Amino acid sequence: MKIFRMQIICACLLIILSFSCHASNNNITSPEAPKRTFIQNYKDMVLAHCIANAYQEGEIASMDAGSSVTALREWTYYDMNESIIAEVQIVDSYLSRNYLNPSAEIKIKDIKFDFLKCLDLYHSKELDTLAKRVIEHPQETFRSTVRNYYRDLNRKK
Repeated sequence: MKIFRMQIICACLLIILSFSCHASNNNITSPEAPKRTFIQNYKDMVLAHCIANAYQEGEIASMDAGSSVTALREWTYYDMNESIIAEVQIVDSYLSRNYLNPSAEIKIKDIKFDFLKCLDLYHSKELDTLAKRVIEHPQETFRSTVRNYYRDLNRKK
């Protein structure tokens, strides 16, 4: 009987815990990108750029991904002049790949696997090398940089 009671108590606690975790996620009202490092945001930005290009004909998906690129640019310090051409080239090179999967093509004709190409780009050594080349302080975050700016500003007074 004691074991049964413990099981019921544990089940109730798990249910309460799951509700409290779910409720806390509903309170998030802003992107978490300012907390991420510049290198993480840069890679996310290139992934969003890839998705926006891959799904240009899907107006809502392309517009959402493109808007995400713009937002991520605000939270990432990188050499835009050096990055912009390299970013376009790496996205185009991955989207131009010809991925084949005969079992999927039986069900859906002319499937391109563009999302898979974007994921491969995201995890590629080429993107990692590019990100390290264009980001001066890859482990910094937007929030820490702003905080350090104001801290240094106050020290100069």
